[in-house]
Amino acid sequence: MTETGTLRTPVRSPSAAPVLSGLGLFTVLLGAALPLIDFFIVNVALPTIGRDLNASEAVLELVVAGYGVAYAVLLVLGGRLGDLFGRRQFFLGGMAAFGLTSLACGLAPSAWTLVAARVAQGAASAAMLPQVLATIQAATAGPRRAKAMGLYGATAGLSMVAGQILGGLLVAADIAGTGWRAVFLVNVPVVILGLILATRAVPETRSQHPEPIDTPGTVLLAVSLLALLAPLTEGRAAGWPLWTWLSLALFPLAAAAFYFVERREDRQGRTPLVPPSLFALTSLRRGLIMIVPFSIGFSGFMFVIAVALQRGAGLGPVPAGLALAPMAAVFFVVSLCGPRLIARYGTRIVTAGGLIQAVGVALIALAAWRSWPDLGVWQLLPGAAVAGAGQALQLPVLIRIILSEVPSARAGVGSGVMATTQQSALAVGVATLGTLFLSLASSDGMRDALLTTLLVQLAGVALTTALSLRLPRTIS
Repeated sequence: MTETGTLRTPVRSPSAAPVLSGLGLFTVLLGAALPLIDFFIVNVALPTIGRDLNASEAVLELVVAGYGVAYAVLLVLGGRLGDLFGRRQFFLGGMAAFGLTSLACGLAPSAWTLVAARVAQGAASAAMLPQVLATIQAATAGPRRAKAMGLYGATAGLSMVAGQILGGLLVAADIAGTGWRAVFLVNVPVVILGLILATRAVPETRSQHPEPIDTPGTVLLAVSLLALLAPLTEGRAAGWPLWTWLSLALFPLAAAAFYFVERREDRQGRTPLVPPSLFALTSLRRGLIMIVPFSIGFSGFMFVIAVALQRGAGLGPVPAGLALAPMAAVFFVVSLCGPRLIARYGTRIVTAGGLIQAVGVALIALAAWRSWPDLGVWQLLPGAAVAGAGQALQLPVLIRIILSEVPSARAGVGSGVMATTQQSALAVGVATLGTLFLSLASSDGMRDALLTTLLVQLAGVALTTALSLRLPRTIS
């Protein structure tokens, strides 16, 4: 109370650290869920889209690949721009753009219009997603940060499974005759809610030492990712023309040029797009190496199981989506236990998760071998539930490990590097395992193609489990 007897309202010092409230955390996690849901939500809608828009298989693959490639290529740039101009500002702008491009997807009159809208939607996602992790890194600390990072990991994993389930439900519901368009139009009211909440609850954060954009690095990273992802995602459907092989041959050259340019920028005292010094962080380096095979297997499985259940087992979009409901439910429950398990057992739970996931994939393969083509939710339930538990013990922990030593000043670029690696691996998983499955299905039949693909995924799970033995035992 002052001398005049009036109460003085506390005023936060301009230099006070921003604080992310519970509502703010919910809002940024909503922003993290949207791009990941939309990467997978179209898997079960593709057959309907193809019939409605008279789209070829190559164009349908572009509906998936166009989004994924644009998203992966621009993620690091989105993180850097958030560091420079303000993460809240870019989060709001990215979310608004995501809503508009979702509307454009839902109203697309032709297949090629849908492809263009999906590319723009991927770019909007790249502006929004890096700000989520960067805001958590900059506006939380200690146990609150550990809890927030655990919830982010749980959200990421759950979104990838829930996207496929939601897609099936929306297509079958045919709300107001919208059919497949509902999988995109549903984003619009969610974005409006997110924007209202974000303006009230998400604090503004930015790097204390803003750094200019590394134009050569940005261009070379984009060329490298395009050279790799474009032929992998379109090669099979296009018949592997000459451009796909030339593009793959360009990839190692572009990647090497990117590395040397970034190292030169670092040595000359400038700030590269991806500072090589980040990879001196053991936790980040080893976590990124692990998240690649994990994400390849995750996305490849999600794509393959959607195709196998609809085209091979003859299920509709709803039962095909609901077949993964046990995986989503168990993933959510187990991931909530992650922080307590880490505190007690450290990163050994990642190894345990890999072993559990391997058992789950083996059970799914056994179900496919014994029950095909009568494969549905009950046949898949044991394997899907066990695999979901194993994945929940890995993904949230890996994300936390990767960013555990990244300083707050570089939260945006660290988040961008992590998200780019994960998104690129997700795209590679759909391209490689999807190509393997579809190629084998045409010659060996759906069941044998599914079994072979699951065995390849099992090898990837074994690799991830072996790599987990090199992780630091504790997380700071």
